[in-house]
Amino acid sequence: LEKIENFGTFPGMQFLAPFFFNKRETFFDYLLQDTLVVLDEADLLEETSHQFEDLIHREYNNCLDKGIVTAKPDELYLSCEELDQKFMAFRGPIILSSLKLTAENNFKCNLRIKQTPQMVGNPDLFSDQIARWKKDQQKVVIVTPAKGQIERIHELVNGLDFEVDVDYGRLSEGFQFDTENLVFVADYEIFGKAYKHRRKRKSVVQSFQRGLKDLKKGDYLVHVDYGIGVYLGIKEISTGLGRGEFLQIQYADDETLYLPMEGLGFIQKYIGSSESPPPLSKMGGIAWKKQKNKVKKAIELMAGDLLKLYASRQMVKGHSFSSNNLLMREFADSFEYEETDDQLKAIEEVENDLEREKPADRLICGDVGYGKTEVAMRAAFKVILDKKQVAVLVPTTILAQQHLQTFQERFREYPVAIDMVNRFRTTKEQKATLEKLKEGRLDIIIGTHRLLSKDVEFSSLGLIVIDEEQKFGVKHKEKLKKLRNSVDILTLSATPIPRTLHFSLMGVRDLSVIETPPLSRLAVKTFIRKFDENIIREAILKELNRGGQVFFVHNKIQNIHSIAELIIKLTPEVRIGIAHGQLPEHQLEKIMKSFLDKQLDVLLSTSIIESGLDIPSANTIIINHADQFGLAQLYQLRGRVGRYKHQAYAYLLIPEEINLTDDARKRLTAMEELSELGAGFQLAARDMEIRGVGNMLGSDQSGHIASVGFDLYCKLVEDMIKDIRGEKMEPRIETEIDLLMKGHIPNNYVPDLNQRLEFYRRMHMISNRKECVDLSKEIIDRFGPFPESVEKLMTLIEVRVLCQLLHISKAKISNRHLILKMLPTTSLKGEILSSALNEKCKIISEFEIGLPLERKEWRSDSKLILDFLQKVSNALTSVGYENESFN
Repeated sequence: LEKIENFGTFPGMQFLAPFFFNKRETFFDYLLQDTLVVLDEADLLEETSHQFEDLIHREYNNCLDKGIVTAKPDELYLSCEELDQKFMAFRGPIILSSLKLTAENNFKCNLRIKQTPQMVGNPDLFSDQIARWKKDQQKVVIVTPAKGQIERIHELVNGLDFEVDVDYGRLSEGFQFDTENLVFVADYEIFGKAYKHRRKRKSVVQSFQRGLKDLKKGDYLVHVDYGIGVYLGIKEISTGLGRGEFLQIQYADDETLYLPMEGLGFIQKYIGSSESPPPLSKMGGIAWKKQKNKVKKAIELMAGDLLKLYASRQMVKGHSFSSNNLLMREFADSFEYEETDDQLKAIEEVENDLEREKPADRLICGDVGYGKTEVAMRAAFKVILDKKQVAVLVPTTILAQQHLQTFQERFREYPVAIDMVNRFRTTKEQKATLEKLKEGRLDIIIGTHRLLSKDVEFSSLGLIVIDEEQKFGVKHKEKLKKLRNSVDILTLSATPIPRTLHFSLMGVRDLSVIETPPLSRLAVKTFIRKFDENIIREAILKELNRGGQVFFVHNKIQNIHSIAELIIKLTPEVRIGIAHGQLPEHQLEKIMKSFLDKQLDVLLSTSIIESGLDIPSANTIIINHADQFGLAQLYQLRGRVGRYKHQAYAYLLIPEEINLTDDARKRLTAMEELSELGAGFQLAARDMEIRGVGNMLGSDQSGHIASVGFDLYCKLVEDMIKDIRGEKMEPRIETEIDLLMKGHIPNNYVPDLNQRLEFYRRMHMISNRKECVDLSKEIIDRFGPFPESVEKLMTLIEVRVLCQLLHISKAKISNRHLILKMLPTTSLKGEILSSALNEKCKIISEFEIGLPLERKEWRSDSKLILDFLQKVSNALTSVGYENESFN
């Protein structure tokens, strides 16, 4: 059991679930002596604590009866009496109670706070209620988190002949504070819509790059210049400027490369074929250069077909949808959750696509539960406002049913006609629905591949939304391919398979990535266990005891009922339902609805629940014979839980006696290791390592990928695409920095090796001063103030970034001067250079200048250097050379 559930922080406060404390170490041990303890509804807390204490003792006795060795409860948990004593050791406790009771406890108080009545969408009720409050001499304050809403509220209340205050702030719900004659009303309680707080968009590393977070000895690495080698670990080496960490990489003929940390941007993990390890490259040989050139030529051969594709897409004209109007903005505001920045960016990109004449073909990649459906619904609403129809294509009948409910709920306040066709509907019902679709009486149609049948006709189709396209068959994909040149298409995908990534890099599809988790989302805790009745029983009871529901996945229909009998034997009190694809349509629909309505505690099913089911109260999933599932399938199944703010759990069960295959072991290990939020992209990459790229990208390219690794292959494709599009490709300047000092990240500052490697890699990829500041803030926030060595490191990076932007190839301290060698491509010429130089600086040659230094202390010299480089950058900006990277 977790020690703490639903633990959260708020400035100056800590919310604790007191009955989950471990006796040996509790949160009490970390609280200051003058901490104020506040108990909200103490009577209810006491009752819940006693219930939990009883549960602990029952489970302990069950263990004893079965001969299981376990610690005594009083060795692990505080008793209710001990808990009370802990509370009394601090200030208070202050006891909050919604009931007005006479209390012996001097600290008990009743604030006489009441909820405000429901007024949503009823202006008359709102004005009547304000009149009553004013009659009772209550001061009314309306609180809104949207500055633009303040004026609107003032206009509304000005005609009521009452003085009402409108404050800018955030309020979860309104309340009456009778003690102080105050009434607070949240604006959404009047208008029926909640406004969201916009979080600052964080800088992110390339979405599909795996980085070095999970690098381990024996992994293959690809160096851009030296080729494929084996990672042997980290070695500390002393140089003239001090000790530093180096990556030890072995190449052919037992040659070893010691790569300094500042060179991590030149390497990537090798992803190719898992059938056999790749041959090691020979350092300094020409074979690697030849191989890279061979792959480049193979990629260029694709350019002809790609140019034809671009030409055909540019020639075809689609429907240009109208710009966002007031209705569109109101629909966006009525979204009950807070959008993430990635989600807002995806919405903006999709809306821009729809407003262009060219038919859109965009792919939205995002983890399960990250809000892809909301992006699709915004697009659908935009299309409907222009009197066009929307088709939503999904892989399974259950997902169609789920989407129907989701769309109907989201559009309930708007006159939008929505229906579906799938095998849950009779032939007669489907015929009637298709008739309405043909006549234009339906705005949104949701369905499986049935929507691709010949008898499906639209009045005016404007948009096709495809959920998890990889689950459709070849014939269905061919039909969709024919539609791509005439209708706007939006594809949603949770785990970007390599082919998907390949298409996006090829420019066949535009790509939006949602990789920021929703607010309050917690990662699903994943456990791999041998099949054990005790584990099953405890997992189910734990979820049920907190009012939740459980998915139990067993993918063999022939013995699914015996599993049901086992579950009933282990937990007789549970209500269980069985769902699989061979059930009659009406029966399957009835079971799914019962689970959705919380009439069932456990849903025992096959992998039919794999896609899209969204049930916030189901937060535990048990997957039997997990070794028989693919990695993407396991990931999708795990995504059925943890879609709300509660901690979710996934149990991957394997048979007691089985010997796992190597691939199965790797899949399960990947699921357990990569359980953090947003791990979908890493899992997709890991899937390629396990299965190999093979035919996933087509036999014509797989050999080239295996020879240079998937990451480098993608980079070469990306460069080729930019060249075809005519995009200006600025070459990266690799500046040689020699400031007679060396920085590094000490292992006692960032103890985890892989975290250090990842930070070094991210430092190498920084391209402007803002990214440098943002990364510094992140590291300080996580690990505390910089030690001197890290301060030096970040200073060197800042110098490097400014030098790269100014096309300075070398910055070196020599004879108490900073010598800067510039490339012929630099913009530092003539009057620009003259205006930036002071009387102490000297021009050594056409492309070389010197800056005198004090050479007293590294910080003062560094400040002098950075100030000079920034002054030069400002001089460029002042004459019209704009580059926001200087700032």
